[in-house]
Amino acid sequence: MLATLVIGLREGLEAALIVGILAAFLRRNGRSLRAMWIGVIIAIALSITVGSVLELVSLSLPQAQQEGLETVIGAVAVVFVTGMIVWMNTHASGLKRDIESSATAALGEGTALALAVMAFLAVLKEGFETSVFLLATFQSSTSVIAAIAGAVIGILVAVGIGVGIYHGGVRINLGRFFRFTGVFLVFVAAGLVLSALRTAHEAGWLNIGQQQTVDLAWLAPNGSIQSALITGVLGIPSDPRLVEVMGWAIYLVSVLLFVLWPARIRPSGVAAIKTRLGIAIGLVAVAAILGLAVPLAGAGSGDGTLRLANGSGAIGGIVSTTASPDRFTLNTGSGSTTMTASRSTSTVKDGVAAVMHVVPSMRATTTASVTIDQLAADNGGRLPIGMSLQQSPGPFSVTTITSTTLRVWTVGSGLLNASSETSHILQISGGGLSGNRTVSTAGNALSGDSSDVASITARIVAAQSANDERLLWKLWLPVAMLIAALALALSAARAARRLEPAALRTTALSASASQTPKNRNLRNSTNVPR
Repeated sequence: MLATLVIGLREGLEAALIVGILAAFLRRNGRSLRAMWIGVIIAIALSITVGSVLELVSLSLPQAQQEGLETVIGAVAVVFVTGMIVWMNTHASGLKRDIESSATAALGEGTALALAVMAFLAVLKEGFETSVFLLATFQSSTSVIAAIAGAVIGILVAVGIGVGIYHGGVRINLGRFFRFTGVFLVFVAAGLVLSALRTAHEAGWLNIGQQQTVDLAWLAPNGSIQSALITGVLGIPSDPRLVEVMGWAIYLVSVLLFVLWPARIRPSGVAAIKTRLGIAIGLVAVAAILGLAVPLAGAGSGDGTLRLANGSGAIGGIVSTTASPDRFTLNTGSGSTTMTASRSTSTVKDGVAAVMHVVPSMRATTTASVTIDQLAADNGGRLPIGMSLQQSPGPFSVTTITSTTLRVWTVGSGLLNASSETSHILQISGGGLSGNRTVSTAGNALSGDSSDVASITARIVAAQSANDERLLWKLWLPVAMLIAALALALSAARAARRLEPAALRTTALSASASQTPKNRNLRNSTNVPR
């Protein structure tokens, strides 16, 4: 509730300040407020619509997609609130002057539409940011009702302050107010960073850095006031993961330094540009060190051989790989066969990304003399339909066509799992039969031995997890540092472009000032009578 109250108060106050200053300005200039209020009402309606549509879309999605949408909303909310904190930290003192200057320009255009558009855009920006930020906070809140109540109270207080500003009865130090609330919102936004990283994992987008760091259950037990403050307001769960702690700490420290750094020692001009470039160079250096120093582990692969078992757990064969990636050898009681896969497709098996190879095989054997008892044994203990001892006593000539389909799942160059299905077709002739008979019989169904598969899967998962963790330090963290370095470099270049005209004007004024006495002396010397 506290977090949404501050969000509603701060964001609502920004909109209320804009509307209040505009209304007071128009009243002093004897202009109607009707156009301004039309723009404000439309902007509020659109902001509420945006928040409602996002919530309805989220509720209509499957669970994993809901988590993905919450991640996107949380990331957008963090960007919005960070931009708002930074902008208000540098522009709060001149907010009234800037708004009145824009209003003067709008009045100069001589149309009510210009003022309506100005109020509409200003309130729409604040309203859209508020709806996204509050929606992200609601999703990570422990009590939605309390969160909504806090937001409503904060917005109502902001409206009251705006009315007071309009009538001239309320005066607040905007710089101090926005600095204080900005510090609080930095902690809230850092919690949103943490929540977005968690929902990204739950959506299946982020699987690195998931080791638990600390257990905070003792500090914030469910249902306690501490839990409402730490989890509900600051967004910190009782079991934060490594990547979540890293994201939370990086955001919190960097933005807090910007907000709280004393203005009197904050570098400006050329010094600020050099500071940004220095930090950018340092980030690039650290990223390069991490990229080169952190080793990259192998992705992990299965074994070269795997035992196959039947339904009762008895070992019925062994499948093994060959030098060729799509050829496999199957050893069973009937002999050894090397087969080539007819097709291979990427899939997931036992929770591991693998490649499935389908390996068909067919062979025919002919036995010239098969007794009726042997035939019954091959047919599951029963004579084939239409045959009897009296009419067809045997012996028979039997051609057996054996069809085997082997499915093999591989990771890297090794085996993860396998299954084998065998069927037989008996073509029977002779032995008193009036014609040839064809009989289908079931064969063996084998699958990877459970203990072998569990051991292989555990080893592959451990190797891939270790590789993912190294990627966090070797790739993803350096990439984030390079992006931050690029942003700082672009910011420094932009500041340098803004600074250059001012420096040129200063140089020109200095030159003019230094030339003026000489010109005066020259004129005086030329006017001296001889």
